[in-house]
Amino acid sequence: MTENTSGDAPRTSGPPKSPEPSGVDLARVALRAAKDAARARGDAAQQKKQARRGGLRSGARADGRDPMALGSAINRLITERGWEAPAAVGGVMGRWPQIVGEDVAKHCVPERYDEDERVLTVRCDSTAWATNLRLLAPTLVARLNEDLGHGTVQLIKVQGPGGPARRYGPLRAPGSTGPGDTYG
Repeated sequence: MTENTSGDAPRTSGPPKSPEPSGVDLARVALRAAKDAARARGDAAQQKKQARRGGLRSGARADGRDPMALGSAINRLITERGWEAPAAVGGVMGRWPQIVGEDVAKHCVPERYDEDERVLTVRCDSTAWATNLRLLAPTLVARLNEDLGHGTVQLIKVQGPGGPARRYGPLRAPGSTGPGDTYG
């Protein structure tokens, strides 16, 4: 049995920290920060130059006040807000038939993407197709990550068909909320 002679109290870990970005995510964050800093330095120099010339003037050259095309504005917004991965996954949902094939796309539809857990949820119209997609899931995850970037999708959650809408009694009036709508 060993004795603690240094008098140090045992270290306890604090609350769990969120995972630090690594790899491609870390590079994107660093690049975005460097671009923002460079843009800020350039804007400050431009403002000093304009102040020496006598203030802000309109001219033939492009500046930050000019209108921009909608596509450029959307791309800038996506980059500034860090929405690259959700936007890319949204594009995958639009190109679903080309990615998985027409046969699978007829029976399986992507429903949502959870960015925090990196899980794509897919609903199938039958249990047979759900089983088939579960078997194809590792190949499909590899194909999606090849298209979107490594680690964008870590898991595909496959759901079978939902049950029919629940009805109470054989003679249900359309728009009725049940017996409570008659007495109150």
